[in-house]
Amino acid sequence: MPELLSLQQTLESIAAQHHGDVALYAENLNTGETVGILPDEPVQTASTIKLAILYEAIQQIRVGIAHLDDSIVMRKADQVPRSGILLFFDTPMTLTLKDALTLMITMSDNTATNLVIDHIGLANINHRIQQLGLKDTYLYRKVFGTVEGPVPADDQRFGLGKTTPREMARLMRIIVTCDLATPESPSTPHDSELCKLILYMLQNQFYQSGIPRYLGSMYTDTDSAIAHKTGELNDVRNDVALIDSQHGKLILSIFTWNNQDHSWSVENEGELTIAKLARAIVAAWSPANL
Repeated sequence: MPELLSLQQTLESIAAQHHGDVALYAENLNTGETVGILPDEPVQTASTIKLAILYEAIQQIRVGIAHLDDSIVMRKADQVPRSGILLFFDTPMTLTLKDALTLMITMSDNTATNLVIDHIGLANINHRIQQLGLKDTYLYRKVFGTVEGPVPADDQRFGLGKTTPREMARLMRIIVTCDLATPESPSTPHDSELCKLILYMLQNQFYQSGIPRYLGSMYTDTDSAIAHKTGELNDVRNDVALIDSQHGKLILSIFTWNNQDHSWSVENEGELTIAKLARAIVAAWSPANL
């Protein structure tokens, strides 16, 4: 289609101007159209791997292994630096699993993330990823932790986790479309309420300088049409989103790495490149939203 070719050219032009590497995969769930740049390239997840942690937590909650009101005790040794607020709280402190999941998603809280991993099990997260058929997605360790079990050969290359734009887009699509049924656990009447809660967390992501940057008209006082999860390292900026546009639901999965700009501001080039790519996709597939 000429329109799709034009979009591909636009995205490649934006990516070529970036001082670093870019990979992306985007899908219009209404029309089935897709577009990508190195969509199957293994990349560092940074905090976007927290979507895989979230998915395993959802599945355990669905079958009653875990519960939203489970008590989790945070101790001093659990507190880790960088993103989040739990690092600054006195310990011991008791949270619920719902509290920890909310902080993990909305503020990308690293301490909350590790508490969730301890509660549901790192091995369970990776087993679930394998069950989904995501061959290039893996969680290596807790945040600022060490690798558990045999050290994977590519551990040093990817750090916290690895994925591809296409695989992370698929995981986001499963979560936001509430496609939670498995052969062992069919759909239940409670799935929709759980999905509403998870979507609300993703819609209230604290970091807005990537995909949402130029899409401000898609926000209102009461709701957001963008549900997403970001990931950041010194030379990495990532963002994975559902955009509920006027012309259907759009999944965007955008990763940048080897970035020359290592600054930690909203004007970081990686953030700007992601925002430009997102705007181009929305302009092509749902121009009424711009």
